[in-house]
Order: sequence, then C-alpha cells, then structure tokens
Amino acid sequence: MPEKKTNARTSDFVDVVVDVNRVTKVTKGGKRFSFAALVVSGDKKGRVGIALGKSREVSTAIAKATKRARKSMFTVALRGATIPYPVEGRHGASRVVLRSASKGTGVIAGGAVRAVMEALGIKDVLSKSLRSENRQNVVKATLNALAKLRSAQDIAKQRDKANVQELVKGA
Repeated sequence: MPEKKTNARTSDFVDVVVDVNRVTKVTKGGKRFSFAALVVSGDKKGRVGIALGKSREVSTAIAKATKRARKSMFTVALRGATIPYPVEGRHGASRVVLRSASKGTGVIAGGAVRAVMEALGIKDVLSKSLRSENRQNVVKATLNALAKLRSAQDIAKQRDKANVQELVKGA
C-alpha cells in the first residue's frame, strides 16, 4: 500500500466547520435541498479567515468554504498567547467583546468565538457574545473585533515614535 504524502502547506492549517445550513428550494417537481457551510481556517500563528461555501452536498460545500477561507486569511496582532487590549466587534445584531487574559486562563468563549480563537492560536482570552446568537454573525463580529487590533509597533509608527519605549514613556 503506497504511503500518503501530506502537503506541508495544507497540514499547517486548522479548519473548523462552524455551521452547516440546509436550504430547501420548492419546485414544481418537488423539494431541492442544498447546503451552506461556514468554515473558519487558521494557522495557529496569528492568521485567520472565514468563508461560506454552498453546494448540493455537505462535503462539497465544506471543501469550497475551506478553500475560500484559506484565501481570505488576514494577520491579527497578538501579544504572546492573548490579545493586546480589550476590543468590541459588531456585525448585524451580534456583538462580541474580547478581553485579554493572564497566562493559564484558557479560552473562555462560546462555540462560534471559540472556533475562531483556536484557529488563530490564541490560548488565553475572555469573551462575551451579546444580543444575536446567529453563528455567522457572531463569527463575523469576532473577526471585526480582531481586525481592530494593532500591535505596539504599528501604533508607534502611526504616532511617529522611533520605538515602542518612547510610546510607553509618552503615555
């Protein structure tokens, strides 16, 4: 039996299926079912992406979403295994509040937010999901919050400071 070769590029990613939605189209001939899958993909090193894949079969929808999620990945500013400061994200009626946590706290988050945090590689974070519980909106609100994060170097550059120490002294 031949050995399976694993592609180094694909094995680095973590893919989490957050939601699979069955959609029914009623036609003259009967009902037609299709599926929409929401997938979160990350490299556990600070990059994450999400995508929605649609198909007549669940496995094809998941494959499409996974491929698109890997293409739409973006880098998030982290501080060690947590986020640098508290941040809030919104999408639709969903609101997500993320707070940094001390080492050893773990990921205190619900299902949709937890999937994003694990794909991102965050080990210590506190989160609260408010208002709508729609998984797609909660995931998008989480990504909205993470997109607001900036590293100390980025903030220093914006303020025309030579280095991070000047930024801390001036505060």
